Amino acid sequence: MRTLADKANRIEIMIDAKAELGEGPCWDAERGRLLWVDIEGFNLHVFDPETGRNDTYHIGQYVSAVVPYQGDEVLVTLAEGFHRLNLANGELIKLVDPEQKKPRNRFNDGKCDPAGRFWAGTMSLDGVQGEGALYCLEPDGRLRMMLDGVSTSNGLGWSLDAATMYYIDTPTRRVDQFDYNLDKGNLAHRRPVIRLTEEMGYPDGMTMDAEGMLWIAEWGGGRVGRWNPSTGQLMSVIELPADQVTSCCFGGAELDELYITTARSGLSAERLEETPLAGALFRVKPGVKGLLSTPYGYAPGTDLQK
Repeated sequence: MRTLADKANRIEIMIDAKAELGEGPCWDAERGRLLWVDIEGFNLHVFDPETGRNDTYHIGQYVSAVVPYQGDEVLVTLAEGFHRLNLANGELIKLVDPEQKKPRNRFNDGKCDPAGRFWAGTMSLDGVQGEGALYCLEPDGRLRMMLDGVSTSNGLGWSLDAATMYYIDTPTRRVDQFDYNLDKGNLAHRRPVIRLTEEMGYPDGMTMDAEGMLWIAEWGGGRVGRWNPSTGQLMSVIELPADQVTSCCFGGAELDELYITTARSGLSAERLEETPLAGALFRVKPGVKGLLSTPYGYAPGTDLQK
């Protein structure tokens, strides 16, 4: 295992956002921008790396995941389910809320599969184990519950051939994998593939690179690790000047830039003084390329990067 710390992999501070719970980075390749959220700050952010501009949209409730859709519209998961948001005029349209009868739950991480289905899961605001679930919003608007008994639904990813889905329920300290049927969006044969030790912290968000390796953010571990899902081996790490590392995604014109979100939530005042960059958005070039993020409703066969 090696630590990526040389000049070629220098960590850049893109925004010292001091986000309470920075999360959900998603590269919008068509517009060359990064979508990301501050869940506990109730903010959606749109960052343009060319200009350094970071536009903030205050949503007024927990906003946990965002994916591109079409035109000025994105899809987001809020405390009250799946919504469509127009970034140009602020119009917010509720699509479906599967947990209206669970007011102490909120949505957490979410991502689109290679066919454009929006997968996102929930968690208890009170830390109650097993109260959450994982849902799949089809491009035609149908919603399916795919897993129940989830504690903190988190990172998602798909193998290069889309025959495997990777999934994190954070308190388990595991990454599980399923056999995945991309045509139908169905899961089968769940089994653990990666386990984090207590010293590593908890697995949070993740992404996959073009070589089929998983990059996993470590909540409480202060780093992102690159893992081989075939062997369960930790291959390399990126150390961050923030304890609560939440998620990551590849972006940039060449998809060779890894954007990393962090949080201040859960840290003492003393620890925040020691790590003033907690809650910042970081970027590093790790020496490998990533995969394009899929927009919601994507039609396979069309060009994602226009």
